[in-house]
Amino acid sequence: MRPDLTGFTLAVLGGDAREMYLATELAILGASVRVVGLPLPATPQVVICDDIVSAVEGTKAIVLPVPGVNEKGQIYATHGTMPLYLSEETLGRVPPGTPVFAGVARPVLRELVRRLDLVLVELMDLDHVAILNSIPTAEGAIMMAMERLPITLHGSEAFVVGFGRTGVTLGRVLHALGARTTVVARSPAQRARALEMGLRAVSFAEFPEHIHRADVIFNTVPALVLTAELLRRSRPGLLIIDLASGPGGTDFAAAERLGITALLAPGLPGKVAPKTAGRLLAVTIAEYLTGAR
Repeated sequence: MRPDLTGFTLAVLGGDAREMYLATELAILGASVRVVGLPLPATPQVVICDDIVSAVEGTKAIVLPVPGVNEKGQIYATHGTMPLYLSEETLGRVPPGTPVFAGVARPVLRELVRRLDLVLVELMDLDHVAILNSIPTAEGAIMMAMERLPITLHGSEAFVVGFGRTGVTLGRVLHALGARTTVVARSPAQRARALEMGLRAVSFAEFPEHIHRADVIFNTVPALVLTAELLRRSRPGLLIIDLASGPGGTDFAAAERLGITALLAPGLPGKVAPKTAGRLLAVTIAEYLTGAR
């Protein structure tokens, strides 16, 4: 049974194609949606606002983009000509206890929410969201690799660095495509799971002795793990698809010097499957607000 948001007024601030579908889906679920910074047509359920204050006043929840806001308080927004900023003054227009949804929250957002006694909900911290979101991430990453590799993924040496929710999905799909897939993970339990799935597994300490085999590396770790020293051991023609949030986990300057193609590709669901990603987020928000989950 789909959650019913009739009677809820929600503010959707900024974003990309995901948030366009998210706002539309929230309206379909019955909410009155106020939107800032998205090129959506006005409807009886969707009100286009010129500024954040008019959008948030009287709302029962605030929905920020998956990347949230940066260290300057600027809301991630790929549409519109004017930047959007979140401040204590604008957030202070909603009462304490109001939910503030974001995919991820940087310190500036955490501090704003704390000072105003609001409720921060990080959607990408929810297991079911992160797992389902890993599907378009994996599909997008594999699409990028197929477009750039001069060989098929079938039979290639593919490495997955990090074996969290995205890494598990990537490993499974690469294995199904016939890639000889090696997982690089710190946790013995994660390496054991990779072996159980029919994948190879090495620790980060062992990684330098194996990187020379790699045709393509998919990094999911948001810390510098693909260092210059490590990349010097790689074979010519290596392709790196770095899926970690900026600045990624690759020494991109070293990769360029070494002639390695290294691509930073965060937020792939918003690029390759925004409708799927937006609907998932909308239903999750609706379930939270209505207590359906």
